[in-house]
Amino acid sequence: MTRRASRARPWVYLLPTAAVLGPMFGYPLYMLGLLSVFDYRQAQVSGGEPTRFLGFGNYARLLSDERFWSVLAQTVAFAAALVLATLVVGAALAIVMEKAAPWARTTLSLAALGAWAAPAMTGSTVWMFLFDADLGLVNQVLGLDGYNWFYDKWVTFGVVGATVVWHSFPFVMVTLYAGMKAIPGEVLEAAALDGASAVGTFWRVTMPMLRPLVTIVVIQSIIWDFKIFTQIYVMTNGGGIAGQNTVLNVYAYQTAFGSSEYGLGAAIGVVMALILLVVTLVYIRALYRTGEKL
Repeated sequence: MTRRASRARPWVYLLPTAAVLGPMFGYPLYMLGLLSVFDYRQAQVSGGEPTRFLGFGNYARLLSDERFWSVLAQTVAFAAALVLATLVVGAALAIVMEKAAPWARTTLSLAALGAWAAPAMTGSTVWMFLFDADLGLVNQVLGLDGYNWFYDKWVTFGVVGATVVWHSFPFVMVTLYAGMKAIPGEVLEAAALDGASAVGTFWRVTMPMLRPLVTIVVIQSIIWDFKIFTQIYVMTNGGGIAGQNTVLNVYAYQTAFGSSEYGLGAAIGVVMALILLVVTLVYIRALYRTGEKL
């Protein structure tokens, strides 16, 4: 087999998947981009007015809106905190699973997979009941009768963030645990014989070998947390008091369906997709510059 054929073989194997996923993801993105360059509101939907081509008009309007920049900054900060918390919780529990007895590992796995399998709507509703001001279990346990967890902006973000981490950490935990089990025992034994402590072995041996998996979970977490919608919308009733807990996905929904500015809402969606694409490419490029491979 020639070198060219050898290099082409992986791409040939990917063709069936690309044939399915390409149209599935490509067409909605194409329509989103197309809609974003038109003046498309309720009047155009109902046929009362003709659709007008705006070019980059929606984007210019969006980028000159202070509200957009405020929501974007808030979304980035919230997503960064969620990614960090999810990685810490998931990695810590992966270590616990690796060290725990079989019955404890099985119990933890079942509990985590239950959280992972729960629909976002269901989980958000359950957490709302737990933190209810009058009947919530949390207030009863802490003796905070009548305390409203969804009044203060940052407390609300904390409760919603805990809900998101509860939904997300099982993916990180299971992925890193599988990676830990794949590390040859001889490598860890050699580190122990060289006098490395458990903490030193983890940071200097285990983590470098898990870096490709960490890259995957980081990218997935960034995508999931940056485009968070359900937990914020359900738990804050559409963005909190005076919109103080609004994130970009909720802002796009309110713009498109609340204000019937479908073209402007599509522009927000395109901006979100571009931000996620740039973040992913930058992260992968930084990884390759360190000499690591996915």
